[in-house]
Amino acid sequence: MFARLRCMLIKEFLQMLRDPKMRLVIFGMPVLQLLVFAFALTTDVTNVRTAILDNDNTPASRDLVRAFTAGGYFDITARPSTPAELDHLFDRGDIQAAVSIASGFENDIVSGKTATFQCLADGSDSNTTAIIMGYASTIAADYAQGVLNIQMEKRFPAFTPAQVAVETRAWFNPNLDSKIYFVPGLFAAMLTVISTMLTSVAIVREKEIGTIEQVMVTPVTRLEFILGKTAPFLITGYIVFTLMLLLSMLIFGLRVHGNLLTLYAFSGVFLAGNMGLALIISASARTQQEALLTTFLFLVPAILLSGFMFPVLNMPVWLQYLTYLNPMRWYLEIIRGVVIKGAGLTDIARPAICQVLLAIGFISLAAKRFKKTIA
Repeated sequence: MFARLRCMLIKEFLQMLRDPKMRLVIFGMPVLQLLVFAFALTTDVTNVRTAILDNDNTPASRDLVRAFTAGGYFDITARPSTPAELDHLFDRGDIQAAVSIASGFENDIVSGKTATFQCLADGSDSNTTAIIMGYASTIAADYAQGVLNIQMEKRFPAFTPAQVAVETRAWFNPNLDSKIYFVPGLFAAMLTVISTMLTSVAIVREKEIGTIEQVMVTPVTRLEFILGKTAPFLITGYIVFTLMLLLSMLIFGLRVHGNLLTLYAFSGVFLAGNMGLALIISASARTQQEALLTTFLFLVPAILLSGFMFPVLNMPVWLQYLTYLNPMRWYLEIIRGVVIKGAGLTDIARPAICQVLLAIGFISLAAKRFKKTIA
């Protein structure tokens, strides 16, 4: 058995790596995409292009503007003089937000009335708008507290008003750096693409080039054939995973807080499950083009329904049950748990069991689907 497997492995490695362009695609593309997407995918909103319409133009209004620019989140790029000019800036997409201060702003503060101002945002991107409004609310609250303190000092110099402060702390990611969240997810996405794309053409390629008949007359069993087809891609996946992990540590400062052996073990299980599913596609397809198109139909739902971009718990209940068949969903829980939280094996028991069951099921089904007959 081992001699037959060794021959299968040598054949698959030679067939996979003999083309220099193919080697570049296998090892270069995931690393390059990781670097590009890690910088591009971020939920942090900074340098918001902001217009200031200050119709009051008093020390109080200027203090409010300085409060908006002090944090580095708002970048003042325009100062229109009329509401019509402000509308044109929004229409052209020149600004993302605007602060409009009506005349009488300082007088309201001095007289003890409620002083108001407007914060406008481009609602075409709802997520960014919500974050901008959150920034504005925080700045306004801090500014109002400062005004209140000054007024209390003027009216009652010996009186110190009671204050309530909240101390917040984010576990596992204290600085709320989105790269810490997205980079492990990119590992899962890149490994899914590589393992399924390469493996999906493994069997159907033999059919197209006419070598499948030679395999059928050999003493290689169906299980040995499936193992021989998956093992080279599993080794390749481990190499790609190691490259991505090293680059993430060097460039993004990613740290694996959990057990590295656990991470590598379940990365192998994840790759095996994807390859089993890809071999089912390959055994059912008649041409490489058909296999690749079917794989693309699988990849998009697999990534979108994994929790990589959108939480699974926010999806409809029936769709949450459907994600149980998605290996990437369970791997994301494992890799984020091990890398970010430092979770142990008992902490990731549920996704680990589901991951193993899916891998066994897909590989067994792939072995059953492959028949050593031409018909």
